[in-house]
Amino acid sequence: MEEFRRSYSRLCRESGAEPQEAVLQQLHQLPRGRLDLATQSLTVETCRALGKLLPREMLCTELVLSDCMLSEEGATLLLRGLCANTVLRFLDLKGNNLRAAGAEALGKLLQQNKSIQSLTLEWNSLGTWDDAFATFCGGLAANGALQQLDLRNNQISHKGAEELALALKGNTTLQQLDLRWNNVGLLGGRALMNCLPSNRTLWRLDLAGNNIPGDVLRAVEQAMGHSQDRLTTFQENQARTHVLSKEVQHLREEKSKQFLDLMETIDKQREEMAKSSRASAARVGQLQEALNERHSIINALKAKLQMTEAALALSEQKAQDLGELLATAEQEQLSLSQRQAKELKLEQQEAAERESKLLRDLSAANEKNLLLQNQVEELERKVRCQQEQLFQTRQELTSTSAELKMRAIQAEERLDMEKRRCRQSLEDSESLRIKEVEHMTRHLEESERAMQERVQRLEAARLSLEEELGRVKAAALSERGQAEEELIKAKNQAHLEERQRLAHLEDKLRLLAQARDEAQGACLQQRQAVAEAQTRASQLGLQVESLRRRLEELQQELSLKDQERVAEVSRVRVELQEQNGRLQAELAAQEALREKAAALERQLKVMAGDHREALLDRESENASLREKLRLREAEIARIRDEEAQRASFLQNAVLAYVQGSPVRTLSPPK
Repeated sequence: MEEFRRSYSRLCRESGAEPQEAVLQQLHQLPRGRLDLATQSLTVETCRALGKLLPREMLCTELVLSDCMLSEEGATLLLRGLCANTVLRFLDLKGNNLRAAGAEALGKLLQQNKSIQSLTLEWNSLGTWDDAFATFCGGLAANGALQQLDLRNNQISHKGAEELALALKGNTTLQQLDLRWNNVGLLGGRALMNCLPSNRTLWRLDLAGNNIPGDVLRAVEQAMGHSQDRLTTFQENQARTHVLSKEVQHLREEKSKQFLDLMETIDKQREEMAKSSRASAARVGQLQEALNERHSIINALKAKLQMTEAALALSEQKAQDLGELLATAEQEQLSLSQRQAKELKLEQQEAAERESKLLRDLSAANEKNLLLQNQVEELERKVRCQQEQLFQTRQELTSTSAELKMRAIQAEERLDMEKRRCRQSLEDSESLRIKEVEHMTRHLEESERAMQERVQRLEAARLSLEEELGRVKAAALSERGQAEEELIKAKNQAHLEERQRLAHLEDKLRLLAQARDEAQGACLQQRQAVAEAQTRASQLGLQVESLRRRLEELQQELSLKDQERVAEVSRVRVELQEQNGRLQAELAAQEALREKAAALERQLKVMAGDHREALLDRESENASLREKLRLREAEIARIRDEEAQRASFLQNAVLAYVQGSPVRTLSPPK
């Protein structure tokens, strides 16, 4: 409101008038959303300023201008400004004596304004001018927002009531109309009564104090009662419809919520299934990798088996060769026995001796045969052991060779790093030596320059002494000798310092050579480390054997895990079947909800049809009541005509009696 006060003061000063102090004080004390200027005498300038401010005022919803003694121009300016306002809901213009211009401005306001819902026009003179009031009624007919209108004490005649009845036929929002204490009369009351069947929204019409007969008032009250009943039934039906719509909406929301929950559960189950499938795929991949490793191991074992078979074939070949030798020996033995038999036949005399000799030879041959068989078996066992040892040594050799290669590569890398470090240290020491030599040379050059400068100074002194040669020749010669001696001493000293520097540098070179020797020793140590690595390779062969045993254990664990995976897959299938059953049950519940919603919709349609039939019954009842009311009005009109005739007869009789009586001569003239 402070901004409103400042704008009001500025507009008043721009128009050349001072703002009213009473208005400023009221504006300072007003609550938010309400502008109350009741009983304030507003000037035309104030009305003009308010008319300019009110279209832009977006916070004021109530405007009270009762008993403000507004002039026609001021009221017109105010109402013209309110035409563009979109937030005002309540307007009070009580007791401002509005006339023709005010009625026309109010008609334009009602035509253009779409926000005012309550308008109070009590104690004005809007009905004095019929044309202006007709304009007001035209605006009321075109208005679509006004719900309450107060027209008490506005001198509305029966013509104004007829115009108002026409406006009520076209209006569709007005609910309360107060016409008390006007001059509507019988004709105006009938006009208003006749317009009520055409208006479906008006449920309160006050016509007290308008010289309207009681039967018209009762008919109006009856019509208002019907309107109120219709309004209450409409409100009840609307409330029921609202409740049913809320219930249907609630059911739809519940159904949608259940559907969303169902979809969420389905999505979660899908995600879980996807996770389980991914996990099982990863598990299957791991198992596939383990299976591939097993295949590779089996292939290696097959290769070993082939090698052993080849070795076995060699041993069998050797055994076959030995069998052939044995067969040849047996053949030789048979030939010997045949020869001995022949000899026995030929030489029977020497049979005993030869037989004994042959028995001895046979026993010796048998012993040789047994020895040969034992040797063959020992050779076969040795062959098997050697083959097994050869296979194991080959495996160990492959593993140790791989590890030795890796260790050798690492040792070479370390050796290269040590070499680079030693080379770097040698380069650093060489650079340090070069820098020291450069420093010494610079120092020698500086000393030489200093000696040269000193020689120059001595030459200058010599020149000065030569100038004084005539006077002090002996002293000059002596000083010259001293200077030469000093020069020789300085040169000797410089040579000594240079020798010392060179000796120091040679010591440093010797130290660098020692460092190089140490680096070579470190290389030898690295080689020893390589030899140690080779020894460790043999130890790693033993570790390979332990790892082989570990591999067999892992294969057993892999078989157990395969069994667990099969059990897990069966359990997941059972869970999926249970989830499918639950989903089917939820779908059945959803179908039941759909059927319930359809039943409710059918019930709503039945209720709507019943409501329409009730409305049609009420309309037919209203039509019959209107017909009865029309007949009653015709009878009342006939009775009134008869009463009027009787009154005229009575009046004529009274006039004739008065004219014929002697009292008329004594009474003064009117």
